[in-house]
Parts: sequence; structure tokens; C-alpha cells
Amino acid sequence: VQLQASGGGLVQPGGSLRLSCAASGFTFDDYAISWFRQAPGKERERVACINSSGSSTIYKYSVKGRFTISRDNAKNTVYLRMNSLEPEDTAVYYCAKRGGNFWYICGDEYDYWGQGTQVTVSS
Repeated sequence: VQLQASGGGLVQPGGSLRLSCAASGFTFDDYAISWFRQAPGKERERVACINSSGSSTIYKYSVKGRFTISRDNAKNTVYLRMNSLEPEDTAVYYCAKRGGNFWYICGDEYDYWGQGTQVTVSS
């Protein structure tokens, strides 16, 4: 199983980025996928999740209306579109594959993680 996150970078406040998570080594369209982030000195937190079919999404309250998670099951890829970025969004962003039971819907167990991509929001 491999998850490859990409698309991070340096952006000014109010700017946008799109992260990608390319997956391989498992039946991609069977599993929910989440994006997490971890800022220096802070705990890792989930920012968005999408179920296996793409029909259902969940967002952390502080990113609702600014971030959009989507997936293309034909390309084995999950995306995170981030608009109106704020300095507080600065973190390393990771994608993760759902683990445990009910793997096709969002939940709290994850068994594989990507390597992370740095997002820095600064003027």
C-alpha cells in the first residue's frame, strides 16, 4: 500500500492550493480516505474525509466552506482543494487510508499514511 501526497507549497493569505493523494496497492474505491494535518507543536487533526464512493464528506469545522475534498476513483486519487487559506492552516498535510471495520465510510481508524506535504501560508 502506498499513498503519495503532493501539491503543497508557500502561498499568501487568501490564496489557494490543491493537494493530491495518489494511492496504489489496494482496491482504492473500497476505502474512505481522509486528509489530516499537523502543525508544529500541535496534535495531528483530521480536516476532511470522503467515503469510498465520494457521495459523503466530512469537514473540520474551521475549514468548512473553504476546503473541498473529492476523489477520482478512475485515477486512484483524492484531492483537497483549499481556498481562502489562513496562516493557521500552515501544517504538514497527510492523506490516510481508512482501516478497521466499515472501511468504506469515514471513521477513526486509519492503517496507512502518506509521507506528508508542507503547506505554508505566509505573506
